[in-house]
Amino acid sequence: MPGEEAVHDRNFVASLQKGLEVLTCFGRQHSRLTVSEVARLTASSPASARRSLLTLHALGYLDSDGKRYWMLPKALLVAHAYLASRATPSLAQPLLDALSERTRESASLGKLLGDDAIIIARSTARRSLSVGLGIGSRLPAYCSALGRVLLASLPPAEAERRVRAMARHALTARTVYEARPVLARIARCREEGFASNDGELELGVRSMAVPVHDRSGAMVAAMSIAVRAERMSFIEFRDAFLPALRKAGATLGGRLYPE
Repeated sequence: MPGEEAVHDRNFVASLQKGLEVLTCFGRQHSRLTVSEVARLTASSPASARRSLLTLHALGYLDSDGKRYWMLPKALLVAHAYLASRATPSLAQPLLDALSERTRESASLGKLLGDDAIIIARSTARRSLSVGLGIGSRLPAYCSALGRVLLASLPPAEAERRVRAMARHALTARTVYEARPVLARIARCREEGFASNDGELELGVRSMAVPVHDRSGAMVAAMSIAVRAERMSFIEFRDAFLPALRKAGATLGGRLYPE
């Protein structure tokens, strides 16, 4: 969401903001949406949602049967522009591929986006996870390994403010979502240099993440790896894969100049 100063800037185009919010409200759980559903997801009026949908439809970003709307391939141009113009995803991809090939597990790179960790690069192993993550997928920052590492990069007071303000709820019976335990895990990440998730996003899936620092020492992303719980215990998972994950993160960081 834009800050207060941006919203009140006379150069701020509110209609563009609404259109982008409509374009990005579609997803795996919301693949075909009505006007009223889009209005609810974007916290806008039905009239505003309808205007944005009709405009995006006319421009070729959406298709419609008259009642529901869905994405068209032209929307990929927005994602491609980011991936093609930023160095981090392209530099990360071969490292994620090598990590995934070595461990036979899926590896991801993410950045903080509002209350979520958004995946900007990913390599999927032969063993697929049912969560079906891909580039552009979002994970709740409070209960994902990627998100906890990214929150740990913030000043403690800012991290606490954001955690307490974000919507938090249990996604599984194992999800840690109350503010104090979440903040304790973020503080632990600062001390240990990695964060973990054990069945909090999906039962039976474990993940770890480490920070990625650029050549100036600034943290610019987080890198993670995930495994099926039946494959190994969490301690076995940590001992087997954390060194390789840290090495891949450090290698990527050594190739990144400050943006």
